[in-house]
Amino acid sequence: MRRPRLRYALLAVATLLSASTGVIAPAAEAGVASTDAVRLPVMPSQLAASAACTGGSATVVKAMPWEQQSLQLTRTRQFSTGAGVTVAVVDTGVSIKAPALTGRVTAVGGADEDCVGHGTFVAGLIAAAPVDGVGFSGAAGQAHIVAVRGTDQRGTATDNTVANGIRAAVDAGAQVIEVSPALTRSSSTLHDAVSYAARHGALIVAAAVPDAPRDGTSSAPPPQDYWPAAEPGVLSVVDVDVQGRRPQAAYTPRHTDLAAPGDGVLGIGPSGRGHFIGSGPSFAAGYAAATAALVRSANPGLSAAETARRLITTAYPADIPRLDPYGALTSVPGAYPSRSAQAEAPRLVRLETDEAGTRATRRALVLTGLGIGLILVITWAAVAAPKGRARRWRPAGGKGSTAG
Repeated sequence: MRRPRLRYALLAVATLLSASTGVIAPAAEAGVASTDAVRLPVMPSQLAASAACTGGSATVVKAMPWEQQSLQLTRTRQFSTGAGVTVAVVDTGVSIKAPALTGRVTAVGGADEDCVGHGTFVAGLIAAAPVDGVGFSGAAGQAHIVAVRGTDQRGTATDNTVANGIRAAVDAGAQVIEVSPALTRSSSTLHDAVSYAARHGALIVAAAVPDAPRDGTSSAPPPQDYWPAAEPGVLSVVDVDVQGRRPQAAYTPRHTDLAAPGDGVLGIGPSGRGHFIGSGPSFAAGYAAATAALVRSANPGLSAAETARRLITTAYPADIPRLDPYGALTSVPGAYPSRSAQAEAPRLVRLETDEAGTRATRRALVLTGLGIGLILVITWAAVAAPKGRARRWRPAGGKGSTAG
């Protein structure tokens, strides 16, 4: 298929913005960047024991955020909306008080309440309803959400809470399961839950690493595996910013399958119509899970493994293939052979970190142009090479790592 036109690249550039913590400036409809800064609350992934529950945001951002422009979501909707696909969000719960999710969520147990707000944010990336005059909406707007709690009420996860969440998601009929927690160890309980999902044809899409340290000054540990993302058969995803870079001090997996927007992205809160800004690999996993729902809706006969391969083999070529929903929906299967067929020794994937970045940059939702951003976006969008730089991904049941 043809790559994005230069016109789209220029429009995307017009939405770039100078970074600062929780501050964005929406782009005007004509592609001219607005100078009016908008401050948004930051969505946490966990809450301290004494912290109040996350409330609503008073600020509504009307412009389409950079990540949804870069994913070409306005183009994907002519091919698929996720209709007929159930996506489970294994997270802090999904609030049924969020107006954008009214009528779109079925909750398991007490997962219809979300004190942290994180699970609601992820669910909104997948299936938030469109609102007149607002550019943000769910990437798979007609998918149905199953809310499953994979943490305690403050956002702390264990192998048992995640495993129970995965099993509950499968039993609720989910075809795609987004898992936000990334744990430093696995267990037989968690492994068995992943196998249970595979046997029932559900594709697990998981954050490859935990969120970066919140203070922005801590040193990340050496590359290591995190679970359930490191389990065979799980599609693992890392987060990148508008320039395709990892956040400062971000954790690094030994291997991963995809990169997707997740650093400084726009989303909804657990109540009200206002927006939050969020950063973390779980938000990237949310966009990848939404894309899997689009693909499975448009191609009901695809298995979980085939859906994962479709996302990887149609991704933009890079050290970590970049998620491309439009390509996943429109590329001819088999046109770009996967590297899985090549006899290539596994190698360590070291993800790029912006060492010169600041914590403010990590949380920014960039919407106006910087010179380097202009060059990068035009080069990427207008002259990108054919897709197909896929990691070696195989269904659950294989041995070893899922990517190399």
